[in-house]
Amino acid sequence: MRSKGMRSKGIMAVLALGMAALLAGCSGSGPVKRVSEPQVGIQQLTVRADGSWSVDLRIDNFSSVPMEFGNVSLPVSVAGESAGALAGMPALGVGPESADIATLTLAPSSAARIAVADALAGRKSLDYRLEGTIAATPDGSGVRNFQLERSNTLNPVPGLPGVMR
Repeated sequence: MRSKGMRSKGIMAVLALGMAALLAGCSGSGPVKRVSEPQVGIQQLTVRADGSWSVDLRIDNFSSVPMEFGNVSLPVSVAGESAGALAGMPALGVGPESADIATLTLAPSSAARIAVADALAGRKSLDYRLEGTIAATPDGSGVRNFQLERSNTLNPVPGLPGVMR
């Protein structure tokens, strides 16, 4: 008949082997790298003295890896009027699950200028729509193009003439 000490040593040996196997199975696998579609929206629109717009785009990276955002091509409409396209190469690095701002300039159409001027003068909200593409390089791998579509509203900022957020 075996003693209790030998039985507990056997159980401990089996547990130790089980833990070693479990740890060996975990080695080599790190955090999951997930690349998710980014989101882009207008954080601020500023009407310049020459009538052009300075547009601060908020770029949200929902991926678990850093992304380098490059070529932006986003046609914009305000109050249902085509304003033109926000286009540029911000070369903006955004960390995992973070956001940053890229500022682009737009020479808007006359109808869009009037719509923004009317919203600013009347202290009214203004609907906008972005629809286009943004290129991103996730964590140093190849460039990917993401189709984006976003609708939202901007409001005049009290005390800052010509600014909508």
